[in-house]
Amino acid sequence: MATTTRTLRLLSLLQSHRYWPGNELADRLEVSPRTLRRDIDRLRELGYPVRARPGVDGGYQLDAGAVLPPLVIDDEEAVALVIGLQSATLGAVEGVSEPSVRALAKVARVLPARLRRRVDALRTMTVAAGWDDRPASGVDPAVLVALAPACRDSEEIRFGYTAADGTRTDRHTEPHRLVCLGRRWYLVAYDLTRHDWRCFRADRITAPEPTGARFRQRELPAEDAAAYVRHSVEHAAWPHRVEALVEAPAATVRMRIGRWVTVEETGETERCRVRMTTDSLEWPAMALGAAGAEFRVVHPPELRELVHSWGARFGRA
Repeated sequence: MATTTRTLRLLSLLQSHRYWPGNELADRLEVSPRTLRRDIDRLRELGYPVRARPGVDGGYQLDAGAVLPPLVIDDEEAVALVIGLQSATLGAVEGVSEPSVRALAKVARVLPARLRRRVDALRTMTVAAGWDDRPASGVDPAVLVALAPACRDSEEIRFGYTAADGTRTDRHTEPHRLVCLGRRWYLVAYDLTRHDWRCFRADRITAPEPTGARFRQRELPAEDAAAYVRHSVEHAAWPHRVEALVEAPAATVRMRIGRWVTVEETGETERCRVRMTTDSLEWPAMALGAAGAEFRVVHPPELRELVHSWGARFGRA
């Protein structure tokens, strides 16, 4: 067995087992204890913290280190890793969506074709569903995997885009950043056809194709990509613009529902103003209820009526 192949095999064994007696590990690799020691030293030089237990019954164990060294995983682990990362990109756990996209892009780039087919088969034969009759609006992880490297490498990318009214257009853009807001992904990019910045919903993007052409990053007309997306979403043509006064400090309300609404100071310590744009009034009603304080709906009147109806129903319950 070649030295490199044997070293990778040794690393895989150490990663899959808490502790290996030296003789057993040498037998697995079909080498002498002296050769095993040299291979262990080689792993240490590469940054793997291998701890040795001396003595007749001594052995080796891979410890946690200060930095994460390269990992060796088998086929089944690779498939499980990709499927898990794809699920994480949907934002079910706060704070892991964007790191999951970066990790998924790295893994997908080196995934063998035979494993990619298995992952694609599992993904295409899995149905995403919600608790109601409305279809799930999750983004295809393959789209995120294509967009993320283009943002990182400042590489122009083309894709199809479907607007809210169903109109489909072809876009040629300079991608800037991917932003996860709530449970939606957005691409912030400069549209080379329309000569302006745009915010694209990733679940409406199809067939993204990097062109290979590099570009110099333009100055974004906002503090950062997240601020640009928030502004774009808040000023979108949503049918409902909600405003309410909540009888609680702004800091408290931001902590409870700040992910979904804009919380403004009113000059009063125990009161703040909440604003939200939405296509459904049910969600603002739930958000205001989750604020955990008394509130008054300023507008629209339809939300006030909905809250009264819910209150009467809850009272009867």
